[in-house]
Amino acid sequence: MPALGVNIDHVATVRQARLTYEPDPVWAAVLAELGGADGITLHLREDRRHIQDHDLYTMKKTVQVKLNLEMAAEEEMTRIALDVRPDQVSLVPEKREELTTEGGLDVIANFDRVKNCVVQLQNAGIEVSLFIDPDREQIAASKNAGVHAVEIHTGRYADATSAEVQQTEYETLVNVSEFTIEQGLKLHMGHGLTYRNVTRIASIPHVSELNIGHSIVSRAVLVGMEQAVREMKALVSI
Repeated sequence: MPALGVNIDHVATVRQARLTYEPDPVWAAVLAELGGADGITLHLREDRRHIQDHDLYTMKKTVQVKLNLEMAAEEEMTRIALDVRPDQVSLVPEKREELTTEGGLDVIANFDRVKNCVVQLQNAGIEVSLFIDPDREQIAASKNAGVHAVEIHTGRYADATSAEVQQTEYETLVNVSEFTIEQGLKLHMGHGLTYRNVTRIASIPHVSELNIGHSIVSRAVLVGMEQAVREMKALVSI
């Protein structure tokens, strides 16, 4: 049964739309914990479009479950992570013009930069995961970078427009999942997962963590964060 990491970025997106103080993503994290979240994930972007520095620092003091910081492998973010010391850092690609993370980190093309960031974080006792596409070469490069886990990008599965395409993408995920375990890495998955499509992903052997944000926050607008998390937790626990 995979752990459920709840990404609360888009609670901050609503707040930043009015540049005010509510809704508070810290309160959302508390309610997510009450709903059964095993971890809280937040992405501190370089342009600070949603999560702000003070959100991260406050959550470090208040979150009782695993705190997972998503960030780019850049010097500024590395300094902040070393100061805050979250339980885990997930290195992700980042482009200013994208609405959300559009694909996995190209570990091969950015190996030296990624490796340097990984070493600094791990020397500080922070576990590191790399968010990558379902590609064996990227998994192998992640292994060489020395990380403890990879988070496989599930976007193509989630965005499939037909049952046939979705099945093909699902089979790809199963295949690379087996390879990930063979490499001695922990297996995480995330991106685009919803109440409708998560169960098959949660049932893939050896998946230890799922990170889900937008779907849960969207549901929380209607039923509340605690209930939304409970419903998703039930689906990934089947």
